[in-house]
Amino acid sequence: MESHARRPRLAVIVANGITGDSRVQKTAVAAARDGWDVTLIGRSDTRRVQHSKMGPIDVIRVPVGSDYLRAVNARKPHPVRAAATQFHLQDQAALNRYSAAYRAWVRQKSAESAWAGGPRRTSLKALLRARRAVHRFRVRAFKWEQRRKPKDPAPVRDWRRDWPQVVDLDLAFGPVIEKLKPDVIHANDATMIVTAARSAARLKAAGHKCAWLYDAHEYIKGVEWPNKRQAYALPAMEAEFIGRADAVVTVSTQMAELLKNDHKLPKLPLVVGNSPVREVIGGGKSSSSVRKACGLGPEVPLMVYSGWIGRERGVDAVIDGLPELPDFHLALVVGRTTPLLEELLAQAEALGVRDRVHLVPYVPQHEVADYLSSADLGLTPFKKVPNCEVSLPTKVSEYLQARLPLVTSDVKVIKAYVEEHGLGEVWTWDDPKTFAAAADRAMKNRDKLAEAITEDVLTDLSWEAQSGKLLQLYRELSGKTPPGPRPEVSWTVQETPGAVREVEITTADGQPVWKKLGNTKIKLGLGPANYAGQGAAYAQAITRLNPDVSVEVVMYKRPESFDYPADVYVDATRLRELEVQFQQVERVVGRYTHMLVDAFLPVFGYLNGATVAGDLDALKQAKIKVGLIAHGSDIRHPGEHMKRHTWSLFHDAPEGIVEKLQAKAELNKKIADEAGLPLFVTTPDLLDDLPTAKWAPLVVDVKSWASEHPVMERERPVVLHAPSKRWTKGTDRIMPVLTELHDQGLIEFKLAEGIPWAEMRELVQSCDLVLDQFTTGSYGTFAVEAMAAGRPVVGYISDEVKAVTEGALPIVNATPDTLREVVQSLLDDREAAARIGRASVEFAHTYHDGTWTAQVLSGFLK
Repeated sequence: MESHARRPRLAVIVANGITGDSRVQKTAVAAARDGWDVTLIGRSDTRRVQHSKMGPIDVIRVPVGSDYLRAVNARKPHPVRAAATQFHLQDQAALNRYSAAYRAWVRQKSAESAWAGGPRRTSLKALLRARRAVHRFRVRAFKWEQRRKPKDPAPVRDWRRDWPQVVDLDLAFGPVIEKLKPDVIHANDATMIVTAARSAARLKAAGHKCAWLYDAHEYIKGVEWPNKRQAYALPAMEAEFIGRADAVVTVSTQMAELLKNDHKLPKLPLVVGNSPVREVIGGGKSSSSVRKACGLGPEVPLMVYSGWIGRERGVDAVIDGLPELPDFHLALVVGRTTPLLEELLAQAEALGVRDRVHLVPYVPQHEVADYLSSADLGLTPFKKVPNCEVSLPTKVSEYLQARLPLVTSDVKVIKAYVEEHGLGEVWTWDDPKTFAAAADRAMKNRDKLAEAITEDVLTDLSWEAQSGKLLQLYRELSGKTPPGPRPEVSWTVQETPGAVREVEITTADGQPVWKKLGNTKIKLGLGPANYAGQGAAYAQAITRLNPDVSVEVVMYKRPESFDYPADVYVDATRLRELEVQFQQVERVVGRYTHMLVDAFLPVFGYLNGATVAGDLDALKQAKIKVGLIAHGSDIRHPGEHMKRHTWSLFHDAPEGIVEKLQAKAELNKKIADEAGLPLFVTTPDLLDDLPTAKWAPLVVDVKSWASEHPVMERERPVVLHAPSKRWTKGTDRIMPVLTELHDQGLIEFKLAEGIPWAEMRELVQSCDLVLDQFTTGSYGTFAVEAMAAGRPVVGYISDEVKAVTEGALPIVNATPDTLREVVQSLLDDREAAARIGRASVEFAHTYHDGTWTAQVLSGFLK
């Protein structure tokens, strides 16, 4: 019997990959804070189910097949005629195979006719003529039929056949939802309306009461869909199922009225605007800002456009108006380069304003308002299309929470809101000159306009206020009240791995295994740094979990460097040689579809310079999707690090090192900012230097480090410290404490330097306590290996690094000043130290066995 004390269950479902969908994420967090048991379900980028967590929220991404889509596409629009014209030729590939078989037959028979005698030769020639006629007829008939297939076919007026992708979504999502047995299903967008309706009905039929609501993010009848069938299918689906919903939610009063009238709904849909979380604004955790990303001083007038760039968004009019605003700069907050963005940049180049258009990267949704706040004006230059006319978009709330006055086109809802509250200037959407005049007026009156952004406006446009209505709706629909709120669930909660996984990641001889570059949809080049073999480890993790990817690992190798596993070793001393450079070009261009370039090293030797920046144009021309991975000193800024950390390693760096590394970090940061590419870091502290990157954790063969040796049972525990370079770990700062504890007989201290790796593994597996680093604020491969062995690890960990793992990191925090006290506390409570060791094993498996890393990278690998 079900317990009445359990928290009511909410399933929040969306047909995208969840990441980047701020409304969906904030909905889940608000419900979890309110006390609901929340599962967030989205679409997987791979063929496998992906599990993760956002605090107490379970996140499930499900793979979506295309079986139903293929079945629909296989149907012939004119089956009798097609049986004749396309007989056994389903597509162009089938025609090519048929023609190849025909040509092979012709070569054989024509040769036989030359060898044969008179009568036989005559019959073979007749056979050749007859077969040639048949072949010509079949090719012409095939092409005739293909020409009659419309490029944008008219709808058959059955949404299941017009847009069968929705049925495939339902087949993937439905079983997951029904196994969960939620009390409420929150369906986001029209693509989820079918699944929510069917799953709720099936659960009710099975005896489980389940309510569902439809959250209409867009007025889909007003969207300019890319083809006729989609334009029919999505509104038809909405019309069929919206009346079955227990409630309808949307984003504006105007859209609510349209939905009510269009579908004859008994009541007006609930309006829940997609606004920022006000509580986290101004927290000061992020040092990034659009002005800093643009490299501009405070005196430069800066306008910002944030969000998706589509043709209906009107950014082209802004660029057309820039010549009339010679002192103004424009920041475009964009997530990726698209053909339209390239068109806009070419337009700016032609107008002579490209140097005043800056591309700046996305930041996490809870940092958006702070990120934008350094600009002067926020832009909403939408064109007058139905969907843009009927809602107050998210970016309006974000601009106002950032206290930016608005410059908006005269689309209906935004114009009315801006004019009612005196929040900005309005221009005529199809006249760039009126845009320039409005922007100039707004800049001159900026202080007065900013004063109109009152507390009432900010409170109303906050997610706290908006989501309160949604939480009350959940209660009304389910008839259930959560047992109590959970304020410990932070609005800024980050996604983290969800479970411990035991996996085999090496061959019998201990070498990493990955699918070599071959016949797969995604052909990934990975390298060329391969520091500590991480390129190889990434390759193994990616291909183990994503069958669509094959990988080639490249390593620039110097005589003194270790032979980490790779597919290709390039002599790093010969990168200036033209022969080597051309070999690199031939290996990459035409073979890779994707590249993950680590440490900002050049891909084509030194053909285009000493960093990857010079190669990016060529890679783009070759249509290779590129991501950048930073490891440590390639992006860690010594000056900033010393400001953040009292015990920074750079205080003890040998002469000349700081200057050299700072120049490198500044150059690479500039490349990262200007390239507009996906960014990844292998250790979480590097997010301080590259805040727009994603953490793709170091991958370690955690199973091979497992140890059965008990922890802290010896009277005199063995404490191990193994610096590669003393100044990078703070060794000299901690040695006096460790030497004294050793001399007192409290510990047996072992300093391991210059020891072969096989011996190091044995030392780690048999010691009681591992001391890592006390200078970076983070942890690296050695700490992960020690945790995988179940050893408690002590080191200096910054608050920012702890926050990235939502406090799950079990490393015991200590500085050189507190080390004695920390070690003594572990000696005094041996059982607590053993528990830390057990938690360390779980952490190493959860974050560093490669599963989470592959999931982080899966969005890039598509």
